[in-house]
Amino acid sequence: MNLLSQYVHLDAVEMGALIRSGEIHPREVVTAAIGRIERHDTRINAMAWRRYDLALREAEQPLPDSPVSGVPFLIKDLSQSLAGAPNTMGSRMRRGLIADHDSNLVTRYKTAGLLIVGQSTYPEFGVSADTRSALNGTTRNPWNLDHSPGGSSGGAAAAVAARYLPAAHASDGGGSIRIPSSMCGLFGLKPTRARTPKGPLAAEGWFGMSVDHAVTRTVRDSAALLDISQGPDQGAPYYPPPPERPYLEEVTRPPGSLRIAISTGSMLSDKMHPECERAVENTAELLEDLGHRVSAARPSIDGARFKEAMSVLIAADMACTIANSARDAGRRPSGDLYEAAPWLTGLVGRRLPAVDLVRALRYMRNMGRSTAPFFEDYDVLVEPTIAVPPWKSGTVGDLRLLPHKRFPRRVLNNDDCSGLPPADQGLCRRLAGRWWIAQHPPRRLAIMKAMRLLLEPSVAAVPNTALWNATGQPSMSMPLHWADGLPIGVQFTARYADEGLLFRLAGQIEEARPWIDRLPPLLTGE
Repeated sequence: MNLLSQYVHLDAVEMGALIRSGEIHPREVVTAAIGRIERHDTRINAMAWRRYDLALREAEQPLPDSPVSGVPFLIKDLSQSLAGAPNTMGSRMRRGLIADHDSNLVTRYKTAGLLIVGQSTYPEFGVSADTRSALNGTTRNPWNLDHSPGGSSGGAAAAVAARYLPAAHASDGGGSIRIPSSMCGLFGLKPTRARTPKGPLAAEGWFGMSVDHAVTRTVRDSAALLDISQGPDQGAPYYPPPPERPYLEEVTRPPGSLRIAISTGSMLSDKMHPECERAVENTAELLEDLGHRVSAARPSIDGARFKEAMSVLIAADMACTIANSARDAGRRPSGDLYEAAPWLTGLVGRRLPAVDLVRALRYMRNMGRSTAPFFEDYDVLVEPTIAVPPWKSGTVGDLRLLPHKRFPRRVLNNDDCSGLPPADQGLCRRLAGRWWIAQHPPRRLAIMKAMRLLLEPSVAAVPNTALWNATGQPSMSMPLHWADGLPIGVQFTARYADEGLLFRLAGQIEEARPWIDRLPPLLTGE
């Protein structure tokens, strides 16, 4: 076959089948991936690091028999390590640090025969819904280069959307698989909490809210990748019930007539763009045509309390992450080596009382209990993945958009700002005002207000994803709507540990309304 003419149309499962049959050689596939990266990445900037020589060398070795053996792949090093590769977590503080081992998930990918050609880009420490960093620059959306691919797995999603390769590793702590999947026209499943391993060095991510999987062009690729990666690793603190059968088999099984709840609203804000509502409304019509029982409903949560708990967990984790990164780099924490959002979030986190962390963690863990009754009445909840269509780069998550006069001045002091780059020092000093922590210990209400404001730019744009990280339930975004040439995803959430149901439903929807042949304008004619 003429691989170069067919490469952009092949998903991972078909590519793997052609490799196993001998019709194409793994080296040809890796070479094709490298060619696409070198052709397009100067404009898209989805690659943080390249691993071409090793991937080509591995392509010449005997490969295992798996559905994705010989397929090129990318790793997001935020939550997983690749031996011999940079381990920056997107931060200038960690520049030069090299991983000395493969994490357990990466080992599973290699054992299944995936050929890792590099690492993808993401925002520093993964705390933004826009993939930009001082270390790696701005990543562009292949559907429109002025727009963001989302975050935090924006580099992975941009690379797959641009057809560098059919799938890429991603992670999701508050929507970071589903958001970029929605914005780049891809399928993105966040598995059940702990479905995939975090070891050997970590027990969990973001207090159990973060889980790893992939962004893919097709449903079956996601299923095949979860089959090779799911399952507890040695010393795992907890693990969900195992699947009844391989997920790849679920994709072609009929889902039956499901009870599906439809919501066009927003969990954590009061705004929803009409096109995002329309995406769900059109999906509801499709589901009815497919024989499902559809009705308007959604679980009731206290949005203000949820955002406060989420803010506490993120701030506390960021304070620890900043300290650990400085320790790993053998340096003192300093604002000149961190970006404003993580640095200020970490500073606020250092001022949090320990009791607030425990209270927030207990509340988040109880969210699964409070939403479980809803999924006794409904099999699936359908809602917008994002609240606005894909935004232009730099317009979401930028602290310079904060209403500075509303920021409580008792939380930060001017000394906290001294190390930041000049462009961010003015912002920090406006937030800090003239209050010094030593003289005016921050009150809890001021800290909570500061955290809400720090998260506000992102939460308003992506209000429906984080709840399902807190409950640990599987949730997926499907590319079922386009507006002004930009994709808008629809989110489907099922009960705990029931990825199988989501794959059955997703396979049915993909067959009824396929999207795989939709190409970004950048790639027209390829």
